[in-house]
Amino acid sequence: MTTEQIDYARYIDHTLLAMDTTESQINQLCEEARQHNFYAVCVNSGYVPLAAHLLQESNVKVCSVIGFPLGAGLTVSKAFEAKAAIAAGAQEIDMVINVGWLKSGLNDEVKADIAAVREVCAAIPLKVILETCLLSDEQIVVVCEMCRELDVAFVKTSTGFSTGGAREDHVKLMRATVGSEMGVKASGAVRDRATAGKMIAAGATRIGTSSGVAIVSGDAADTGSY
Repeated sequence: MTTEQIDYARYIDHTLLAMDTTESQINQLCEEARQHNFYAVCVNSGYVPLAAHLLQESNVKVCSVIGFPLGAGLTVSKAFEAKAAIAAGAQEIDMVINVGWLKSGLNDEVKADIAAVREVCAAIPLKVILETCLLSDEQIVVVCEMCRELDVAFVKTSTGFSTGGAREDHVKLMRATVGSEMGVKASGAVRDRATAGKMIAAGATRIGTSSGVAIVSGDAADTGSY
């Protein structure tokens, strides 16, 4: 498939996660998602009820982030937030791993943290955010293997709020580790069609971005956005 043949809209989680996001901005996000037939919108859990209401008669799914952006909260709090977000209308969940635990060698605790949210999600797709910019290749592989064993839906590169976003080499490594059955989501610093195309070619099956409109229209990148 060439870049010209890609239906970019169906890859995009149209994302707005800034702490000062207003209701009017969520309204605009959901309207853009409807207009361009994006796969999903991705919002903080406090805006899930509004997004679910605005998109209830559309094909656009509502995704909520959990433990975002640090991933360092108690496991029980992550599981509770995921359960509450789903009850409020979230159709997909993106959770952040506890990066500090991973870097401390607490692999069993990291896996249990993911497993607790995975159990709450049940049939709801769970995407696990690795924050790859903070990890070695070996650590990326370790978490991807955990996620494969736990049968999560996706592994995801980044929150977009740390020191870097998605990289082609990380996407390729994640794809090679999880195989062809799981999803890989590239997020953070994917702001134009060329970059999105490179991530898809590297193995991404979903793109998290606030620049979805620019990507589908082929406009120049907005360097100030997620």
